[in-house]
This record gives sequence, structure tokens and C-alpha cells, in this order.
Amino acid sequence: MTRISVRDVPPRATWTLEQGGVHPLLARLYAARGIRAMDELDTRSSALLSPDQLKGAREAAILLADTIAAQRKILIVADYDCDGATGCAVGLRALRMMGATVDYLVPDRFTLGYGLSPEVALLAAERKPDLVVTVDNGIASVDGVAELRRLGIATLITDHHLPGDAMPAAEVIVNPNQPGCSFPSKALAGVGVMFYVALALRAELRRRGAYAERPEPNLAGLLDLVALGTVADVVPLDRNNRILVAQGLARIRGGRMQAGVSALLAIAGRETSRAATFDLGFAIGPRLNAAGRLADMSLGIECLITDDSARALNIAQQLDAINRERRSIEAGMRDDAELLLASLDPGNRASITLFDPAWHQGVIGILAGRVKEKLHRPTFAFARGNPNELKASGRSIPGLHLRDALDLVAKRHPGLLLRFGGHAAAAGLTLREDGLSEFETAFEQVCRELLSPAQLTRTLETDGPLESGYFSLDAVRLMQQEVWGQAFPAPVFADSFDVLNQRILKDKHLKLKLQKGNQRFDAIQFNFADASAKPAPDRIRAAFRVDINEWNGTQTVQLMLEHFEAA
Repeated sequence: MTRISVRDVPPRATWTLEQGGVHPLLARLYAARGIRAMDELDTRSSALLSPDQLKGAREAAILLADTIAAQRKILIVADYDCDGATGCAVGLRALRMMGATVDYLVPDRFTLGYGLSPEVALLAAERKPDLVVTVDNGIASVDGVAELRRLGIATLITDHHLPGDAMPAAEVIVNPNQPGCSFPSKALAGVGVMFYVALALRAELRRRGAYAERPEPNLAGLLDLVALGTVADVVPLDRNNRILVAQGLARIRGGRMQAGVSALLAIAGRETSRAATFDLGFAIGPRLNAAGRLADMSLGIECLITDDSARALNIAQQLDAINRERRSIEAGMRDDAELLLASLDPGNRASITLFDPAWHQGVIGILAGRVKEKLHRPTFAFARGNPNELKASGRSIPGLHLRDALDLVAKRHPGLLLRFGGHAAAAGLTLREDGLSEFETAFEQVCRELLSPAQLTRTLETDGPLESGYFSLDAVRLMQQEVWGQAFPAPVFADSFDVLNQRILKDKHLKLKLQKGNQRFDAIQFNFADASAKPAPDRIRAAFRVDINEWNGTQTVQLMLEHFEAA
């Protein structure tokens, strides 16, 4: 069951923003998302929080500057998702700009798993680095850091994930979520943390006089990568992250981006001059993530660090092919999941646990997300990992912090979870294959305790009706140019319409002609579940986004239905 709700719009805040020169439509949308004053909309880079506020950033800068001065070798160990790839690219590019000898290593997720494990530490040691820098991982790598220390290799951890009970004994840790860090933005992505370390390093080199006779490196040139990783990792877009994303998008729209970002946008058929957060999250991000899911994320990193446009385009084409393969695998897994779900009544459950021996472990996270969206239940999807082990990826709903829920399961059932980690909305775990049934029961019990019946009802928050004058191409473009994302959601409106006609496209998409007053609209709901002859009643209340549909060179406004019910 889905309930459509309308966000509260404080009139005073709306008026204040309008008086400050904000477009009336945007003023209403911003006020509904908690913006109260004009300075909260300042996206100039000068409005960014200072690196001095981030615990460990100054110490990291000193460690890196000393390493560079001594001409010692640095090795970046990156995560295998888009955040890790962009963070690695930012680290490589920034450190090389500042004179470092630096290379990278991204573990194979299928053989080595996530993070700086002892096995990854040994692999890193083969490169003979003097300093290992983690990006988007490491805060839980107690044993891996210990192994590097045993081998005489220093470690700098840059991460944003929640720490466990024990902290690794690294030389320096930079993580806004570590104990004792008062950095106001806890929502930095891994790429954001690495960017802040680069800012701190440049400041440290400036203090040492490194730029007395030569220009400082322009780190703003890396903001397209920071924006991409931040949006793709679905971290909350608080004010600081909105500034990072806005600055990155401005560079992309102005044609000032990495060759790889340009190539990925071209392969996805997106115009750089009109690039939006949607393009970063749903066009580029999945193509990079596909490499980590099915192949080797080194391919994605190489795309982001090359300055050769032809090479970038060639790699982007390979990434696009891998992404098509990922979609094909996912479609088959989704069909399998639908059969499993047909025997379940989610109304009687507080969680969903799914497993199929044939599922690909690189795609279970996407599958868990699809099931979570459909059933509005915390969901874990399992696939086979190492011999006699299962790996799972989970996605949660508002009201259940997934990593905390796993921590509770681990405490109640010692030894059940071999490894686990993550954050509020997404997490992963490994367990023995014979522990699946015990996990399903334990996780269900925890979810029943932590979630109320109201939280198990999906609430679709909307911005209410859209004024008739704003069903226009100009209004749609105005909204699309803004920075939207997690915790600062893109506009979704709600209104009632008469259904003039309807039909099913490609056996799964519902195409409608709607009318409100004297206005008529084309509308579509993708992946509509009910393909009956007349799935929509004559009058509906719909939650919808407004988009631009281009056909034969003509652009028109189209409503993208998120949900509808009888009016």
C-alpha cells in the first residue's frame, strides 16, 4: 500500500526566498525542503566548509607532504563502486598535481571482498609502497592495517562509513563519522573526503612555500568527479554536498570536465550543456558501477584518469557494453525474484530475505533495491560467494538503520555474521551458507521490533499540485537545472486527472492521456505491474514528475507517474 502525502510549505520561508529573488516555483520547493534563508542557497565554492574543521585532515596533509618531500611511494586502495572510483581518480590526479609518486589498487570484489583486508594488504605490499591511502574504505580494516604495520608500511585512511567497535591503528584517519570529529557535514561521500584531504595538502604545501615560484594546482578542476561520486553514492545532499555538486555540474555544463566524464555522457546520449544530477546518478554512475559489479573497476578508474579523449571514449564504450550485460543479468534475476515474491505476503512480514544459487553477487544490491522499492520492506538479496559462504547486499526503508540492525543481529547471534558493514540505507554481509535460515529469522525479529506498522506503509511525499502555468518547457528546465538528490528530493507533484485513454507499451509500460481542466497531458508509468485491459480508472489521483519528451525534433512536457490511485 502506498500513501500520497503533501509536504508542508512554510509561507514565511517561501516569502523570504521570493523577496530574495528566487523564482516563485523554486521558492516553494526549497521552503518545503527546509531552506529558510537566502544564504542556504549560496553554492559558491567559498561557502564550502573549511578542511580545518575535518578531524585528521591537517595531520593527513602533513603525512602526505612529508612523503612527497622524501620522494616516497604512495599507493591508493580504492573501493569498487562509483564513489570509490571517483575518489581514487581525485586522489591520483590531486597527488600527481602536487608532485607525488602515486599508483592505485582496486581489489577484486569476488576474490578479495570489500576493504583493506589482510589479503589486500599483502597484495598492496607487493607494489612496495611507503604509504597506503584508502579511499571510501578502511574504517573497519583493523586487521588489514595491522598487517601493513607489521610489514612496515604506513596507512592513511580516508573513509565516510560508520566505524565499528574498534578503530584501525592507522597513522591518520580522516572520516567525518569517526569519534571526536566535529565536522558539520557527516554526509560527505568517500570522494568528498578525498577532495578535502587534497585541499588540506595544498594548504600545507602552501605553508611550506611550495608555490612561491610556481602556480598552485587548480583542485576545482576535479569537482566534476566529486559531484559524480557524491550523487552516485546517494549520500544526503546537505548544504555542503549541494555546493560540491553544484560546482561540479557548473564545470560540466561549461565543458570543463575530465575526458572520461565527457565520454560517458556522450555514450549515454546526454547533452553536457544541460547535465543534471539525474544524468550523474542514472546515466554515468551505473556505467561506472557496472565495471565493479561484473568486471574490474580499474577500467572505470582508467576512464576517469586519462586525458586522452579517444582512449576515454574507447573505455566508455567498454563500460557501456558491461552495463548492458549487467542489465540483462539483472532482468533475469528480477524475474526469479518475482516468482519468489509471488509466494510471499509482505503484509505479514517486516523484512524480505531472498536467495537464489544462480544469482550474480555483483548485481544483488540492485535487486535488493528494486524489491525494497516494490514492497517497502528492508530487503537482503543473497548470492553464493566463497565456498560454503553467502554474500548479501541490503537496502532499507526510512525508520530502519540497516547497519545498526545488523549490529543487533550480530550481538544476539554471535558468530552468525562473518562480516558486515554499511550505513543507514544500504549494507552488506557475509555468512556461512547453513546460517541463512537463522539470519532470516533473526533479521525479521529485529525489524519487527524497530519498525512500526505506519513505517511499513510506503509514504510518497509530494509537493502537491503544480500550478497550471508551470506545465511548460521553461518551468521543467528550471527545475532540472537545480541540485536534487538524497534528502533533498527532486520535485514530485500530486493532482487529480481524468483519464482520456490508455494503452500498454512493450507489455510493461502504461501510456496515458490525461486531462485537468482545459489542459491535456501525455503521461507514462514505466514498468507498470498490471497489464490488464484497463489498469487505470476513469479518474485518478497521481503522484508525478514533469519531464521533457523529445520526438522527431519536437519537445513536449510529459508526466512521469510514480504512483496513482482512484480519485
